[in-house]
Amino acid sequence: MYKILLIVAAAGATVLPYTVDAKGCLKGAAVGGVAGHVAGHHAVAGAAVGCVVGHHHAHEQAKQAAKAAQTAQPVQGAQPAQPAASPPPAH
Repeated sequence: MYKILLIVAAAGATVLPYTVDAKGCLKGAAVGGVAGHVAGHHAVAGAAVGCVVGHHHAHEQAKQAAKAAQTAQPVQGAQPAQPAASPPPAH
């Protein structure tokens, strides 16, 4: 068990400098840790999975926010839409 934990820690230490953006990880780790503890004393595993899920959720929200902001802004150089001309009155 300790060998596996040591290998995972070493792998995490090599990847850690490259994973600077940790949005959502703390909240996910807290929720996952509590859920893992309640589900059978697996708090560390729950925190790890919660961190991954929380980070993924935050990344998806950021993509949706960027997409919404992009569609809300008009394209530069585009002319505003002209209202449709009304037909001439019938005699």
